[in-house]
Amino acid sequence: MTFMGCASRSPDVAHDTLAVGTFNIRYANSADGVNAWEFRRSMVMDMLRDGDFWGLQEALPEQVAAIGAELPAYAILVRSREREANKGEACPILYRSERWALDQSDHGTFWLSETPEVPGSKSWDSSLPRIATMARFVERSSGRGIYVVNVHLDHRGQQARLEAARLVANRIAKRRQPDPVVLLGDFNTGPTSPPIRALIDDTRLALRDAWRVRHANGEEQPTFNGWADACSGDRIDFILTSSPLSVESCEIDDSKPNGRWPSDHAAVRAVIRWGD
Repeated sequence: MTFMGCASRSPDVAHDTLAVGTFNIRYANSADGVNAWEFRRSMVMDMLRDGDFWGLQEALPEQVAAIGAELPAYAILVRSREREANKGEACPILYRSERWALDQSDHGTFWLSETPEVPGSKSWDSSLPRIATMARFVERSSGRGIYVVNVHLDHRGQQARLEAARLVANRIAKRRQPDPVVLLGDFNTGPTSPPIRALIDDTRLALRDAWRVRHANGEEQPTFNGWADACSGDRIDFILTSSPLSVESCEIDDSKPNGRWPSDHAAVRAVIRWGD
């Protein structure tokens, strides 16, 4: 399913660069109290206003509808992880429709399971159905193509995360066109873990960890806060890119407008340039 809006703004980056981000927006849960969606909604919208592509995780239909209504510069590619397409969490891809056109013959959702084409399926030790949204986009002005993949790996199943990463790697390796790839997502595992290594070490893909590219000697920075005062633990939200894309910048946005978290995850943003 694709939600379309009228593009109201031009891209905020130069023609030869693109801005991407990944953001687990935390599903709308009234039990979150002061951190419930109704109190965070405007902050999330403000964070998403700029960019060419965003990969979101944990987005419920009401949240996707709100984003589509309030941010009309984006079109949204979305299909939930459940058997019924319009129920439950999704991993939507937001794309700035004035600049990018969806390749209608090359996009879809697959399940991170042993039966990836079966809606709602799960395998291994996964606690819930998990999905990847993958699509090819074409830049309207130049005809250049790019694949964007958005994933959310299981938060409990160690084997499921590894097998899911291998499945995603195989799907990327078998893409129809040799265009570059941006892989976004909440991987629920750290940068040296087997699932991340399975993706970065796969020679077919030549993926690079965008944050580590720009912070080669920097200390690791966590991306999950759990509504605490600060983020802690591992960096579990990633932007991975392939050649011939180079990373100009990549930052973790752990800002707290008015002292409040927009989500229980920090967003990760990168500016990427065509050409190594």
